[in-house]
Amino acid sequence: MVVALGGNALAPPGERSTIYDQFRHTRESLASIVALARAGWKIAITHGNGPQVGDELLRNELAADVLPELPLGVLVAATQGWIGYMIQQSLQNALDRVDVNRKVVSVVTQVIVDPEAPETREPRKFIGRALDPAQTERVRRAGWVVGTDPRGVLRRMVASPVPLEIVERDVIRELVARGTVVVAAGGGGAPVYRDPRRGLEGIDAVVDKDRAAAILARDIGARVLLILTDVEGVYRDFGTPRARLLSKLSLPEAHAMLASGGVEEGTMGPKLEAAVDFLRNGGRRAVIARLDLGLEALLGKAGTEIVPGRARV
Repeated sequence: MVVALGGNALAPPGERSTIYDQFRHTRESLASIVALARAGWKIAITHGNGPQVGDELLRNELAADVLPELPLGVLVAATQGWIGYMIQQSLQNALDRVDVNRKVVSVVTQVIVDPEAPETREPRKFIGRALDPAQTERVRRAGWVVGTDPRGVLRRMVASPVPLEIVERDVIRELVARGTVVVAAGGGGAPVYRDPRRGLEGIDAVVDKDRAAAILARDIGARVLLILTDVEGVYRDFGTPRARLLSKLSLPEAHAMLASGGVEEGTMGPKLEAAVDFLRNGGRRAVIARLDLGLEALLGKAGTEIVPGRARV
């Protein structure tokens, strides 16, 4: 299976997380994965990096008078290493404590995108933490786009191309098949394209972590995609008094919800799109659930399960 952890799981909204806080949140977020590893599942883990890559951009700007700035694509790769290190260390310690003889490794991952696609050029994805008015003005003067996210706060926006292929898929598939727990495609992976002369070249953008998780799951032949987030699952009429959690959706039902605009575009929308893409590409089950209910969701006791065939909503 592929398990997708949200970046906010490691740095919750509204919290000025130090690296020590992020290690603590990482340890707290891994209980479901420990249980799955203990049960014998072969696992690849993806993670978000929205808060962390936003922090790196801010460090870039604050240090611009002292050091050359690093491009966004390089910062995505850097946060893969940083967050992968936290997950790798914390998960290995947790597995060792319960005598699960599994090794954990992180793979800095590149993701092929189309450099000419509109999504590669148009800033639509929110990254980083909330900006106050002074920060907003400074960021805009530096040439960045700022918008209001679904939670109603101002944040930096960047281009988010559609992932097409995982460059390191073969080595990730081999490691997972051996039983190694692999942290891969962190932050959606570093977006790259194939130049006819130079080979792989980076792009300054951020790939959506959930969409990259679906491509990773497809490329390594995973049976299950488990998306862990900060809400219970997929709701009909979310944000209204009529809201209700949908425990199961068929692929056609999920597609109809997306087509009708019945899910939040910036939060649940990409997760449901990832589930639909995974199932269309041969996956058997996609599950969206709250971070601490991963195992329960896999057992059908929590969250929302999306399946290829018929399902009663």
